[in-house]
Amino acid sequence: MKIDFRERTPQLIAVIGVLAIVLAIVIGFLVNKNAEIEDMQQQFTLDKQELEDEYEAISLQYEGFKFSVQNDSLLYKLENERTKVMRLQEELRLTKATDQAEIRRLKDELSTLRKVLRSYIHQIDSLNRLNEELRAENRQITQQFNETSRTLTQVSQEKEQLTEKVSLAAQLVATNIAVKAVNNRGKEQSRLSRSSQFVVTFTIARNITTEPGERTIYVRLMTPDGTVLSKSPTHTFTYENRDILYSMQRIVEYGGEEIPVTLYWDIEEFLMAGTYKADIFANGHHIGTSSFNMEE
Repeated sequence: MKIDFRERTPQLIAVIGVLAIVLAIVIGFLVNKNAEIEDMQQQFTLDKQELEDEYEAISLQYEGFKFSVQNDSLLYKLENERTKVMRLQEELRLTKATDQAEIRRLKDELSTLRKVLRSYIHQIDSLNRLNEELRAENRQITQQFNETSRTLTQVSQEKEQLTEKVSLAAQLVATNIAVKAVNNRGKEQSRLSRSSQFVVTFTIARNITTEPGERTIYVRLMTPDGTVLSKSPTHTFTYENRDILYSMQRIVEYGGEEIPVTLYWDIEEFLMAGTYKADIFANGHHIGTSSFNMEE
C-alpha cells in the first residue's frame, strides 16, 4: 500500500506545531521554575545573612555589658549567655541557607535569646537605678558630712578664739617698771664703776579673770652687746617652745589684786657702758619690758 505524503503533510505540520507549542510551554515552565528556585535561594541567603546580623548584634550587646556592669555575679551570667550566642553563631555559619529546618530552629533560638536579653537589660536598668539612688544618697551624706565638718571647724575656731581671748584676758601685766643701779649703801648710781647691784621693781596689775595662786616671775637682763646676764647656764625657762636664760626669778602669791615685786642682781662681772634692757615673763608670756642707760 503506498502512502501519499502529500496528503499527510498538513497533519504532520499540525502535529509538529502542537509539539513545538508544548515544548515552548515546557521550556517556559522550566525557565520560570529555575528563576523561582534562584529567587528562593537568594532569599534564603538574605534571610541567613539577616539572621547572622541579628546574632552579631546580640553578641555585641553582651560584649558591651562588660564595660557598664559592675556586679560580678551578673557579669558571670552575662558571659555565659554570650558564650551561648557565640556557639549558635558558629552553628549558623556552618548551616546552609537552604537548610530551612535548621534556619527555623536557629530563629527560634534567637527569639529565646532576645527574651533572655530583655530580662538582663531589665536587671541592669534596675541595678543602675539603685546605684544612682545610692550615689545620690552618698552625695547627700557627703554634703551633710562636709556641712557638719565646716560647722565643727567653725565652732572649733570660735572656741579657739574664745580660749585665746580668755587666755589673753587672764595674762598678767607688769606695770610701773623701773630699773636702777645702786651702790653698797643703796644709793642710786649712773656709773657702773660705782654700782654693786641692779634693782628691778614693777607691779603686777590687778586681774580678776586669772586664777589665784603661785606665779613664777622671770627677769632677763640684757647687756648692750645682747648678752643675757645669768649666774648659771642651767637657769632657764620655757618661752615659745624653747628654753631661754633668765637672770633672776621670784615666786609670788597672786590673788588677782595688785602686787609689788622687787628683784636684785649682784654685779660680779665686768660690764660695758650703754643701754641695758630688762624683760619680764610669767606663765610663759612676756608681760613687760624696760630699758636703762649706764655709764662706765
